[in-house]
Amino acid sequence: MRVLHVVTLHSPSHAFGGPVRVALNLSRGLRERGHDARLLALGDGFEGPLPTEVEGVPARLFQARRLLPLGFSGITSPALLATAGRSVRQADVVHVHLARDLVTLPVALAALRAGKPLVLQTHGMVDPSDRLLAKVLDALAVRRLLRRASAVLYLTGHERKGLEAVAGPSTPVNTTRLVNGVPAQEPRPAPSSAPRLLYAARLQARKRPQDFVAAVPEILRHHPDARFVVAGPDEGELASVQALVGELGVAERVSCPGPLSGTEMLSELRAAHVYVLPSVDEPFPMSVLEALSVGTPVVVTRSNGLAHDIEEAGAGRVVADASGIAPAVRELLDPVVNERASVAARKLATEAFSMDAVLDTLLAVYDRCYAGTQA
Repeated sequence: MRVLHVVTLHSPSHAFGGPVRVALNLSRGLRERGHDARLLALGDGFEGPLPTEVEGVPARLFQARRLLPLGFSGITSPALLATAGRSVRQADVVHVHLARDLVTLPVALAALRAGKPLVLQTHGMVDPSDRLLAKVLDALAVRRLLRRASAVLYLTGHERKGLEAVAGPSTPVNTTRLVNGVPAQEPRPAPSSAPRLLYAARLQARKRPQDFVAAVPEILRHHPDARFVVAGPDEGELASVQALVGELGVAERVSCPGPLSGTEMLSELRAAHVYVLPSVDEPFPMSVLEALSVGTPVVVTRSNGLAHDIEEAGAGRVVADASGIAPAVRELLDPVVNERASVAARKLATEAFSMDAVLDTLLAVYDRCYAGTQA
């Protein structure tokens, strides 16, 4: 089966975050099972020509051009738009990681026009919104796509309800739950004696990197040799993080290395005693799944889509708000507790979020969608 995965942007800094990681994981898994999975996206930030392959997945990348000052919603490529019809016609299934932007929306519409099976996966990026741009795009394209797609994949019940609200009551949305999967990884080695705490996600307000930094002094009072890493591409919070680090007087203990490659991310996770993601309303973060896959215990907030699984498995700690981060980390720095949580984390990743289980579900969706267009 020829499957085209469409995402907004791929860059060396991984600025677009989880949707790209999901698309690549799925594409690699599909290729390992003998399917021809490919990636279509904008590219930006590369030195020299845009790559034609990303982590073993054939890719067609087009140089990103900014048309409007609207973050990811304002970038596109005239060349990508001009060839979208040809790209979707070459596929048996078009799998669009949909956002309200000028890349995924036009390609999804092209798939509808071409009569191709269209699978949408929104990663929590399409939800009810009062923003003017969202209302305009919903009226022009999003509702039509949700109502006419062969399948719409969702992560949580909250996301499904949001998608149905955006689509409106006139036509039911053909939804299927698909969790994010994580490839099997080698377990981390025994942690070093000096605690190492990691935050590795985009530096944006919703991710709450300052909450991680605010917990540093209390942790240092009990573990004065601890080291802290705040990694990820800057989306407006780096200056505030650095200012707070200076204000708290912990600059010698906190490093901000910037974006991490996939290999660097796994290396940092294996070196960490605990991974902390203080973000709120996070549907299904890939960074947490990757931490679990190597056996690094995690600390997340109650609104994280993985909170229930983590708490039930004992793979880390779930906190109500920022005040709970330092106590949770301190608990997990106990060697016995840390080892027990590490084993639970690996078990959870292997049993609940394996790529094999996710791919089985996804291929069943593809088969139904393809058969529907052939009837």
